[in-house]
Amino acid sequence: MLDILSVRLVVEIFINGVLFGAMYGVAAVGLSLIFGTMRIIFIAQGTIIVLAAYVVYWLFNTFGLDPYLSLVVVAPLAFATGATTYRFLFRKAAAMADKNTSLLIAVGLMFLVQNVISFVWTPNPKSIITSYTAVGFEVFGSRISVTRSISLVIALAATAAVVLFLRRTLVGKAVRAASENMQAAMLMGIDPHRVNAIAFAIGFALAGAAGVALATTYPFDPYYGFSFALKALIALALGGIGNVVGALLGGILLGLIESFSSFFISAGWADAIAYAVFLLVLMFRPEGLFATSFKKA
Repeated sequence: MLDILSVRLVVEIFINGVLFGAMYGVAAVGLSLIFGTMRIIFIAQGTIIVLAAYVVYWLFNTFGLDPYLSLVVVAPLAFATGATTYRFLFRKAAAMADKNTSLLIAVGLMFLVQNVISFVWTPNPKSIITSYTAVGFEVFGSRISVTRSISLVIALAATAAVVLFLRRTLVGKAVRAASENMQAAMLMGIDPHRVNAIAFAIGFALAGAAGVALATTYPFDPYYGFSFALKALIALALGGIGNVVGALLGGILLGLIESFSSFFISAGWADAIAYAVFLLVLMFRPEGLFATSFKKA
């Protein structure tokens, strides 16, 4: 009897780790796209995810729009915001190939968005409670949340869409070419600013999808974004920088590390262990655990 309970417990910890890690993975995919073209770590990605979560919260409370249906509003809005953000904030720095300035702009954008969120919605944590929030189903004897499961579906669908875009479309192939060698891509007639704008737009759209998953799964506050961005960065390093599928797998692996660490050691040690794994990977396998070239997505 004890063995059966132990197996069920391990299965539940594993599934919860996968479900939560999928959100890290989506954020990491967005980071991977932006890094692939501009070679900067877009540290504001986590804050953009939180902003999307607040937009979902506002749509739900103001118009009664179901959080998952709000994806059809949030994702296109985030896409347009990403393209606009690149044009007005990052284009000049990108033209000068100034990575330090781009990074500082990203940091400034993160703090600006944090303060705007705090002013508009107050610093108090928010959450969305729907009729299906507490609904779950059993897998191998373990009860799994419906909202977390849908978050996994969103993560898988978003990653698959990005991979298909990169492999099957002409614009996607241009993004891949620019990520491999921007100078060579320019000689072939590819506009670097167009490629960068597309990467930013898709990265923001992925942040919108992650924001929907976050809003329906966990409480959130204006300052959660920085922590989320750090976790996405760890996921990106685990999966291999420039590897879209690896970024998702890295996020899932990070979720598993945190889930098992929280249960078997302590919740207070989960972050420390995740950062320690991050450092070990950078030291001994800096190309990532699932390293492939960006062109293979």
